[in-house]
Amino acid sequence: MESIEIMQEIAKQVSVCEKCNLHLTRKRSVPGEGPINAHMLFIGEGPGFNENEMGRPFVGQAGKFLDELIRHAGYQRQDVFITNVVKCRPPENRDPLPDELTACAVYLDQQIATINPDIIVTLGRFSMAKFFPMARISAIHGKAAWVGDRLIVPMYHPAAALHQPNLKNDIIADFKALPLAIEEAQKKKLAQAQKRMEMEKPVVPPADSVEQLSLF
Repeated sequence: MESIEIMQEIAKQVSVCEKCNLHLTRKRSVPGEGPINAHMLFIGEGPGFNENEMGRPFVGQAGKFLDELIRHAGYQRQDVFITNVVKCRPPENRDPLPDELTACAVYLDQQIATINPDIIVTLGRFSMAKFFPMARISAIHGKAAWVGDRLIVPMYHPAAALHQPNLKNDIIADFKALPLAIEEAQKKKLAQAQKRMEMEKPVVPPADSVEQLSLF
């Protein structure tokens, strides 16, 4: 199955999902959006009021700030893929519950595997906890770290700046540093590809061995 077909199937499954109670109150599911070959994947926490109305991620005030932050990193919104750890709005924008995170994890894992981004940016503590379960976001925000073969950069959620304006400059600075993390991830990816090519090269025997073999 082609990547685009896989992503379409994920979106279809999300739209009818009843794995947790969030489906009882959702208006529209929000599977995510962006190019399926995006170099950068953003993972937020969950849809809010506007997202539940429109079926798109980050379209409210926090989304406008995210658009600005993405531009600080040298990209445009249409260049990146944006999704959330849960695909339906938690009532009253409460935190996602453990069973809701577990129910949606299969969709997020499929999206990550299909897009195969160079870098994953987590937005907020719940998406951060998927990769750094014991960490505090105040301690590791903006610090890229390898988790397996993926470079993860934990960031404050854009909404944090709306509630705590003193965080805004730190968040902008973290996003401005993203190109360095992207460069690091792409270099490692290139090195791994070159290593695979070397390993797949056919073994050519030395010239004198070929001559000796031809005598028989």
